Amino acid sequence: MNVTEAVLSRRSIRAFKDTPVPLETLRRVLEHARYAPSGCNYQPWEAVVLTGAPLKALQEVLLAAQPDDPLEYRYDRPAVSEKHQARLFELGAVMYGSQGIGRADKAARDEFARNNLLSFGAPVLLLCHFPKFMGEPQWSDVGMWLQTIMLLLRDEGLDSCPQEWFGIFGRTIKAHLGMGEDTLLFAGLSIGERDDSAPINGFERPRVALDDHVTFQGF
Repeated sequence: MNVTEAVLSRRSIRAFKDTPVPLETLRRVLEHARYAPSGCNYQPWEAVVLTGAPLKALQEVLLAAQPDDPLEYRYDRPAVSEKHQARLFELGAVMYGSQGIGRADKAARDEFARNNLLSFGAPVLLLCHFPKFMGEPQWSDVGMWLQTIMLLLRDEGLDSCPQEWFGIFGRTIKAHLGMGEDTLLFAGLSIGERDDSAPINGFERPRVALDDHVTFQGF
């Protein structure tokens, strides 16, 4: 698989097979991901990778927990922009539509959201965290590290789903894993094999046209 194929075939998978992922595969991916771009070579990213009994134990804790109040960070600030909020609504329409879930069906939507805490059935969950003193440039570096992991997973025939949803339960997760308050729980990355028979993994992903967000000068 070349880079273009990895980029175009990567998508957020929301229904996984329960096939185990070998430790050596994960170590290989994460070993290579160390070479993701890092401003000033700070390499701010850190992670805990769970499977088996430790993953199930965390899931049981999360299913009984309430979201942080207040949240340690918000991922929905673009909601103040009508243009960006419209993109969210467009995704929601096709995503929930693939499940036959209507906009007014709150119970079904809540149940779908609850599946975030179960990693959509993925056998592996990577929990990404970093020290709270890191600034916006380092957040960007962490995103590039996660993207590098997701593309390397495609090269291994595996899939993933990046989930900032886990940040909503950051304090609960940190307490369960013994992390201090000086740490920010940023996101989860569910890892495994996609279930190609699940409609949630096959809807057409809406994307903005290139010329709507990129301009070229001097060509």
